[in-house]
Amino acid sequence: MKYLNWNEKILNDFSEDNIANMYENGYVFTRIARGAMQQTRSVRIDLSKFNLTSENRRILKKTSEISGPKVGNLPLQDYNFSIGKLAKDFYDTKFETGVMSAQKVKEMLSDNAKSNFNTLLTYSLSSSTNTSTDIGFVICNQTSSLLHYSYPFYDLTLAPKDMGLGMMIRAIEYAKSLNLKYIYLGSLQRPSDTYKLQFEGLEWFDGKIWSTDLEEAKKVLITK
Repeated sequence: MKYLNWNEKILNDFSEDNIANMYENGYVFTRIARGAMQQTRSVRIDLSKFNLTSENRRILKKTSEISGPKVGNLPLQDYNFSIGKLAKDFYDTKFETGVMSAQKVKEMLSDNAKSNFNTLLTYSLSSSTNTSTDIGFVICNQTSSLLHYSYPFYDLTLAPKDMGLGMMIRAIEYAKSLNLKYIYLGSLQRPSDTYKLQFEGLEWFDGKIWSTDLEEAKKVLITK
């Protein structure tokens, strides 16, 4: 699976101001290497303009047995191979075999000399016995002004329908609760990415400027 990008840069200045400036210019951190950023058709939400829609609320209700996100710092001190396998199985099933290796997940979660990510969001499934099981995760980069919701994955055998969207909406609410300026939701590159266009306050980078024209975004995706 080739990731849409127009340019690549290696970041050496990891100050929050410089990171924000790079994201403002359509670049996002990648898993390729420490400091590796690619300019893409990035998608973000201006959180000052975000409010839950009736559809957002419907998804939250349908996934009400899911709690979270619980927020943890990366690198993990107690990395377990099972989380890498969970991510690999998820990406093999949802995208294509080999698109994400368990070793790369381990690197992103446990080796800050090689990773660009500093935050892990964890979602739990509640049971009738008042216990909970961690079944969903998102590898993120977070600063004082933005959250990049980057690599989500979850247990496909246990997750309720609309788990992915439920996780994303809860992450948006989390970012807004912190008074962050933006949450970045990846890119628009496949027709299936139209689900990202449902949020209030959404903007997309067209290669030059940030646009709020969602009809144009749909046209771009349909022609892909």
